[in-house]
Amino acid sequence: MSDLLIAFEEYIGVTKALDALTVSSYLGDLKQLEEKAQKSLTALNTSDVLKFLAIFENKRTLNRKLSAINTFFHFCHLKNFSHEVIKIPMAKISQNLPKYLDHKEILEAVEHIDRSTLMGLRDYALILFLYASGCRISEALSVQRSDIVEGWLKIRFAKGEKERMVPLAPLALSALENYLQAQHLSNSHIWLNYKSEQLSRISAFKIVKKYLGVSPHVLRHSFATSLIIGGADLRVVQELLGHSSLETTQIYTHIQKQNLADTMRSFHPLA
Repeated sequence: MSDLLIAFEEYIGVTKALDALTVSSYLGDLKQLEEKAQKSLTALNTSDVLKFLAIFENKRTLNRKLSAINTFFHFCHLKNFSHEVIKIPMAKISQNLPKYLDHKEILEAVEHIDRSTLMGLRDYALILFLYASGCRISEALSVQRSDIVEGWLKIRFAKGEKERMVPLAPLALSALENYLQAQHLSNSHIWLNYKSEQLSRISAFKIVKKYLGVSPHVLRHSFATSLIIGGADLRVVQELLGHSSLETTQIYTHIQKQNLADTMRSFHPLA
């Protein structure tokens, strides 16, 4: 890897504090760009970048590539490695309502977990923890025992440069306490596999899929949806989710509007 990419890796990994998966993805996209253009990254111009992006028809894939490219050229301009400012607007994607589960569905599903075993206690606590905190799965798996103090969760491994505090619901705290008491381990991380090693993303996905039939990220959407339907302010939800922009959180306003419409139809005499 070139010295420039090594410096960029340090910038996004340390200064911007992006997670390891995002860092790896950004570097892979930039190497792909370099290979397709058959030029060094610093020799590229806007035309070269647009030719590369024209390969991708899927708008979400296109935006992922753009995120890496725009961040890289911003870094180059910031460090005076490039005089040309390359910043290409993201493709517009229609906002689909995120998939989510009702709180009753979640609570009914976890009641079927066998909590007579350590792994059962873990699975029960993990699902409630994800729903109660709205954590990204990468954030949840990085949580250590010292990150939970007096019912508050400190999320230190968030996207970007943010650190945030989230209050945990009593039911989730109780489930977590029962799991940790049964664990009897000195490992600083909370979520462990049967070998007492830190739980992987794949294993966490399988756990949630087994009991709820969805990915862990759906529990994050369910957390936000429950708050919005309950009347929470959008900016509060933004803070709890750790979104840097309110625009990202605004997808949940569709749920809020739908809930208002359903309430009107159910209770207004002229509906």
